[in-house]
Amino acid sequence: MERISVIGAGAWGTSLASLLAEKGLDVSLWAFEEDVVRGIRGERENRVFLPGITLPRGLKATNSIEEALKGAGIVVCAVPSHFIRGVFGKAKALFSDGPVIVSAAKGIEEETLLTPSGILEDTLKGSIHGPLAVLSGPSFAKEVSLKLPAAVVAASKDEKAASIVQKTFSTPYFRVYTSADVIGVELGGALKNIIAIASGISDGLKLGNNARAALITRGLAEITRLGARLGANALTFSGLSGLGDLVLTCTGPLSRNYTVGVQLGEGKGIKEITGKMKMVAEGVKTSRAAVMLSRKNGVEMPITEAVHNIIYDGKPPKEAVYELMTRDLKGEL
Repeated sequence: MERISVIGAGAWGTSLASLLAEKGLDVSLWAFEEDVVRGIRGERENRVFLPGITLPRGLKATNSIEEALKGAGIVVCAVPSHFIRGVFGKAKALFSDGPVIVSAAKGIEEETLLTPSGILEDTLKGSIHGPLAVLSGPSFAKEVSLKLPAAVVAASKDEKAASIVQKTFSTPYFRVYTSADVIGVELGGALKNIIAIASGISDGLKLGNNARAALITRGLAEITRLGARLGANALTFSGLSGLGDLVLTCTGPLSRNYTVGVQLGEGKGIKEITGKMKMVAEGVKTSRAAVMLSRKNGVEMPITEAVHNIIYDGKPPKEAVYELMTRDLKGEL
């Protein structure tokens, strides 16, 4: 039986590791935090990042990345995108069997403007590993852990790798589709977090359902514009990793990015908000990278710019809304 290593024991990494262990697979979960490992070993619970969920007895947790990676045929990257380079820079020397690498991270690296698969490709140069794949879609970790129905996408340039990921992760409650559009799937997963912050700001300002619907729709339009410019299939953004993930994160109270937005709309500052969070809201950092990426490629992304200006320039949310609503009038398409 092929061994699977999940690197990163946040809510999503723990949920995926639990899903795989429930299938009877040999799964090792690496956590940076010692208290997380103690909790999983002693109480079968990750009280820090996924409280209230009883984890399978077969799930092995460790603080040793060497132990986690030993003999792994599939390695899942579930660390926040800005930690990938540091963690996998150390991990790559420990690959022993040319494992398939599965990115379950979402974001864009500010320094390079690379998506997680690009960061992994760059970081893993010179190491022995198999093809890369990404796993993305509308999937709150807690709901997946409760075995509520969800559907996601496994994307890879290698058709066989996408199929391996599909079969490995699929369960009666977790349906996995395949795609060859890696950049489209990753951009959908990264950029929707920014629109989720915008949606939260709107709700924090109590602007109503009409405003939220407009933000989701026009947010999808600007995500698609950038994706198409970067070579993605525009149809990907109408799928699970695009529209599906966007709707979820813009409307669900379990969304960290939406929650950050609500508090911004209520008048709190970004440092005050993120200083109290245990988990990472990827959209905060991604908004800055996305603005740089859009400007570099000459793509207009007004909602993304507005979120960036609220977070990093201290622009009052009401002023940002007014500027969005009074831009030059134009055709929808």
